[in-house]
Amino acid sequence: MATFGTLSDRLTATFSALRTKGKLSPADVDGTVREIRKALLDADVALPVVKDFTAAVRERALGDEVNKALNPAQQVVQIVNDELITILGGQQRRLQFAKNPPTVIMLAGLQGAGKTTLAGKLAKWLKADGHTPLLVAADLQRPNAVQQLQVVAEQAGVAVFAPEPGNGVGNPVKVAQAALKHARDKVHDVVIVDTAGRLGVDAELMKQAADIRKAVDPDEVLFVIDAMIGQDAVATAKAFQEGVDFTGVVLSKLDGDARGGAALSVASVTGRPIMFASTGEGLDDFEPFYPDRMASRILDLGDILTLIEQAQKAFDEEDARKTAEKFATDSFTLEDFLAQMQQLKQMGSLKGMLGMLPGARGMREQLENFDERELVRTEAIIQSMTPAERRLPKLLNGSRRLRIAKGSGTTVTEVNALVTRFEQAAKMMKTVAKGGVPQVPGMGPVPGMGGGGGAASLRKAQAKKKGKGASKSGNPAKRAAEEAARAQGLKPGAAAGASGAGFGLGAASRGGAQPTPEDLETIQRMLGR
Repeated sequence: MATFGTLSDRLTATFSALRTKGKLSPADVDGTVREIRKALLDADVALPVVKDFTAAVRERALGDEVNKALNPAQQVVQIVNDELITILGGQQRRLQFAKNPPTVIMLAGLQGAGKTTLAGKLAKWLKADGHTPLLVAADLQRPNAVQQLQVVAEQAGVAVFAPEPGNGVGNPVKVAQAALKHARDKVHDVVIVDTAGRLGVDAELMKQAADIRKAVDPDEVLFVIDAMIGQDAVATAKAFQEGVDFTGVVLSKLDGDARGGAALSVASVTGRPIMFASTGEGLDDFEPFYPDRMASRILDLGDILTLIEQAQKAFDEEDARKTAEKFATDSFTLEDFLAQMQQLKQMGSLKGMLGMLPGARGMREQLENFDERELVRTEAIIQSMTPAERRLPKLLNGSRRLRIAKGSGTTVTEVNALVTRFEQAAKMMKTVAKGGVPQVPGMGPVPGMGGGGGAASLRKAQAKKKGKGASKSGNPAKRAAEEAARAQGLKPGAAAGASGAGFGLGAASRGGAQPTPEDLETIQRMLGR
């Protein structure tokens, strides 16, 4: 999403000025629309698209839906969000599969747009979805294009059909035709044809692409466009639409630093939906394109749905249940910590995940300074420990920590910091797993969730008693509740019943009496037992 970073910053800053206004005047709306227009033009969005977009926003912003709104600023943000979704294509469009396999997907675009790498990404994504894709090397002009596709196919773990060596040798139309027969013989249900590109649009490129399309009659023709090429994106898209036509668009290099607003114009100008987005160099940096989610990211509203989907792919529900049990029984070890961290890495870039959170633009400096190699160093430290040391960190004396530091290429200080963080995290998660309130370092118990009125009142009570009779419980919430019980003249054991904070029951409503059978029955029913 770095491509739309500048646009996101400009729009976010524009809307922040509206939040101080209780009511929007026509002048406020015009000023906001003017800033939006500047932001879109600076981001290379096509001029016709900008005109239509700002006109729609202005008309709706001056209408009754804003004038009668309780929060006009939020209503304007919602209007901009709706219009962004519109220019991005509206509804998400999925691949259309053939009734009689194989489904043929043809990739088209200029040279350097990333078609070959994207072919591997698409094949791996389809394979994960239960398909058996076949990559076809029909780019026989670009030097080493066939070899590159073979390498990508091997990395993706899919089959490749490359009967010709390429480098100017071979007929791409005949290769594409032969690939269909090969796919039926080998029972591949999807065929992905990687075609040749050029540095610019020319007649020879269009004729070859049109001949391949005519020969294989593809179910989908995906136009791969570099999100960083600027205003030329619209002209190129129009040329391909007239010469070959395509059914969908794939945005590549969305992780680049260039202004990518022209890519936002493609769906609106061509009337063809954006179907996929490539967000990095790895084969896993590939995702279906959701216009509503992309609009939310651009407006810094977050993309929680994509974040949840990534987590569901990386984390197993049964493993999560076992981990929760280990937290509760104080048996969570560094081995479990390492396994959790490796699962987290499978979700992709941590910067990317954090960037999907609402308000992430406010943490831009922290995100840019975040070093993802820290995970690799942590992994190296734990892997340099013996199995016994991972299971029982108390064994880590000075000499062992020095050995681990040397083995992992880190310092003893880093090893010490890791062990300390692990112990603190395990203690907090154990408290949460048992239904307690974790004491965050430097913050104390969360106010209103314990029975003792917070850390300050607890310290006062302990100071007053000079340590005599003070609670020794390791659970901050329980300790606070016991101190509150003593302050009311009750026995510490009655603290849980005295507070009654959990369900509105207990001694507070009955002068210190124990819960009645009816109370206990109510609690059991609420717990679903």
